[in-house]
Amino acid sequence: MTAPFDFSWDMSISRIEFERSLPDAVDNVAYTVQGAVFAHEADDRGWRIELEPLPDRVIALLRLPRHRVNFSLRGYDDAACAAWVDRFRRYFQRGGG
Repeated sequence: MTAPFDFSWDMSISRIEFERSLPDAVDNVAYTVQGAVFAHEADDRGWRIELEPLPDRVIALLRLPRHRVNFSLRGYDDAACAAWVDRFRRYFQRGGG
């Protein structure tokens, strides 16, 4: 069994935007939502994501909602963990020049 992999990101995103992108980011697996916690368990592995609201980022007249997003992956080997994080990142990546 592999050790849990825990990490956090600060994301400029609203909860509504997060919930809209989450299904595709996690390959449309079934998950539960309890308050600010999103979780998936299957066989011997699973993940847990918790949203913590942060103060909005304000730049002049621009106001960006923010959350600290805490992740915990359990039962993934290094390659599977890297693939999960890469997929998640791609679905939440914002465009830019």
